[in-house]
Formats: sequence, C-alpha cells, structure tokens
Amino acid sequence: MSLIALLTPWEPSPPLVLLFVLAGWLFFRGSRCQRVSLARQIAFWSGYVILYLSLHTRLDYYAEHEFFMHRIQHLILHHLAPLVIMSAYPGMVMRAGLPFAWRVRWRRFEHGRLWRTLTGIVLQPAVVSLLFLASVLVWLIPSVQFVSMLDWRLYDLMNWSVTISGLMYWGMLLDHRPSPPGRMRPGLRVLSPAITMTPQILVGAIITFTQHDLYPVFSLCGRAYDLSPLMDQSLGGLIMWVPAAVLEAIGGMLALRQWMRLSSRGRLPVRRPRAVARPAVVATRPVPPT
Repeated sequence: MSLIALLTPWEPSPPLVLLFVLAGWLFFRGSRCQRVSLARQIAFWSGYVILYLSLHTRLDYYAEHEFFMHRIQHLILHHLAPLVIMSAYPGMVMRAGLPFAWRVRWRRFEHGRLWRTLTGIVLQPAVVSLLFLASVLVWLIPSVQFVSMLDWRLYDLMNWSVTISGLMYWGMLLDHRPSPPGRMRPGLRVLSPAITMTPQILVGAIITFTQHDLYPVFSLCGRAYDLSPLMDQSLGGLIMWVPAAVLEAIGGMLALRQWMRLSSRGRLPVRRPRAVARPAVVATRPVPPT
C-alpha cells in the first residue's frame, strides 16, 4: 500500500479538519506574538501531527478491524499525543494567537460566574482523573465495545472522549504553575500517574490472560490481519498494560521535574508552623504583710 493511500482518511470529516486547521493557526500565530522555545514548538507540532494521523487516516480503518490496532489508536489518543502536546504548554500561546477583540471577549467570559462555576466543577483534579480513567475502562466493557464499534456516532464519541480527557489530564499534570493558580498541588501531580496507572495495568492483564474472545465484534466486522482472536486480544491487553504504564511513568517524571523547578525558584507555598499557644499569665496583687 502506498503512503498516499495510508494517509487518505478512512472516513473523511470536514469538521475535524477545520478544528485542526484552527488549532494550528492559533498556535502558529501565537508563537509569532510571544516567545516560544524551539523545544516547545517541536513538542506541539509533533503531538499535533501524531494526533491527526491517529484520527483522520487509514489507521482508523485498522482500528475498526483489529483489537490491538484499536488499543494502539487509543494509546496515542489518550496518552502519547496529549502528553506531547501539553508538554508544550500551548494554552497561553493559542490565546495569544486570537485577534485582540476576541481576547478581550474571552477574558470577560473567563471572569464570568458561568465559566468559573463550570471549570470549578469539571476541572477539579478528582473529576479530571476519574474522567481520564473512565474514558478508557468504560469503553472496554465488552457489551459497550460491541455497540460502539457498530454505531458511528458512539464510535466518534468514544474517540473524542478519550482524546479530550487525555488533554485535560495531562494538561493538569504538566501544569508549570504552583497551586494556586494550578488546580493540583505539585506533589500530587507526581503521585497521580501511579494511581491512574494501576487500574489500567490490572485491566490490561485481565484482557491479556483471558482465554475466550471478549470482543467478537472484530471478527464480525472482518479482521484486517490473519490473527486469531485470542492472539489479537492478548496483544491489545499487552499494549494497554506495558506501553501505557511507561508513558504514565514518563508523565510522572515530567511532573517531578516541574516540582523540582518550582522548588528551586522558591515558587512553592511555604507552610508556616502554627503558633503554639502560651499559657496566660494571670497578674496578682502582692499581699501586704500583716
């Protein structure tokens, strides 16, 4: 198969292309308005290209016809691409890329009660972490996976939920600011990957060692490769088990690096020891001699 055939979208999506064009234009324009290091630019554009290739090329066809390719696609959408993109801290750059009038309106909206209430709920660290886990584990329930692979609307919802939750989680984890204004304390950012990694490793191991076909939908749709269902399933479980854990460990190390950087610059909040209450001294009048 030629390279052009591999890059040809399996299911063309004009809104997806428009979204990628808009995001790329904002980052490019923002990088011309403020100083962005070469390393950050490489990180953003690398993740940007990887994300596009995973969503809008023929890889999507193989993800619909092989379980292990489906896990590779979700590994990229959920871990690799968001991790690389968010390591570039693109939020402020893309905001700088907006026209001035739009930035003013966005600032007003951002300080409004509706936005602060919404982000106060959705961007809570516990909520983001749960969404990050649920976007992987819920879609792996065999009955849910069966329906989502046959209904294109659920299939798109599955891929977008995985991508958005990945961007939210890694954006929170790789935040270069102290807390506040960051929503998670730097120490918890280092610990969080170990917590979210554990259920994924467990589910990956269960899928790997299960001796019956959990996902017959891939046989029903027709397999792209000459693999037995159990071999395909074992490979998919291993992909979820090992590479995903490695990427989460890398994310934890990047969060540790940010923690150490904040500490060396004195940007971490210092907890002052509580003052110990001293016993009150009661003044007494001297007793005159009798």
